[in-house]
Parts: sequence; C-alpha cells; structure tokens
Amino acid sequence: MTTEIDWDQLRDAAIDAMRHAYVPYSNYAVGAAALTEDGRVVSGCNVENASYGLTLCAECALVSQLHMTGGGRLTAFVCVNGAGEIIMPCGRCRQLLYEHSAEGMVLHTVSGLRTIDEVLPDAFGPRDLETEAARKEQL
Repeated sequence: MTTEIDWDQLRDAAIDAMRHAYVPYSNYAVGAAALTEDGRVVSGCNVENASYGLTLCAECALVSQLHMTGGGRLTAFVCVNGAGEIIMPCGRCRQLLYEHSAEGMVLHTVSGLRTIDEVLPDAFGPRDLETEAARKEQL
C-alpha cells in the first residue's frame, strides 16, 4: 500500500492547508492531509477560538471535508506544523482518524510510517460495532 502513496503530494497538501490556519492565540498552525480509498486528497487546518475548548483541530476539518466531498475511508495521512515539519496527531485526533480509516491506514509520523493500529493500539471503533451487530444477529 505505501508504494502507491505520494507522500510528497500529501505533505504539500498539508502545508497548503496549514497556511489557512486561524491561530491568533497559540500561533501554532497545523495542517493535515489524507488520501481516500477513491484517490481524493482531503485536507484541513486548525481553527482556534477564544474559548479554547471550542478550538477545532486540523483533523476535524479534514474529516468534515471528507464527508463534504463524498465520504469514504482514509488510507494515508500526514500532519504538519507551521514550519512544515511532520507532527503526530493527539490522542483525540487519532481516535477521530480511526473512526474514518480504512483498515491498515498508514500515517507518516515523526518516527516513520505507521499503521493506524500502531498509533492507536486496541482502538474501539465502527468495526467493533459491526462485529457486535453481527453477533447479535446470530443469536
């Protein structure tokens, strides 16, 4: 799977998204980009709010764009800071990405390429609910 991914293109899309970040409080711009199963590139930037708890992470904007442009599952992901350096999504955003990931989604992280299962081991998500629904049908 990783040989099909143009990581430079994804990083460039994340950098472009980062340039649109609204960060008047932290001055810490973040951009994210991902590849979907059907080949689209979706992206997002962080948007801060004076009420800090209402701040939106770049990953939130990315997932919104995913659904606004047809939905689907994410297969590859990269996130950058204001200097264009690769950064790791926070735990909350890893869970958000897991929710919308294809099995085996690959993330470009500070420690190299990692699958979603490696960056969020033993995660709970939609596949667990599908398994439970199937189990109940068998009863």
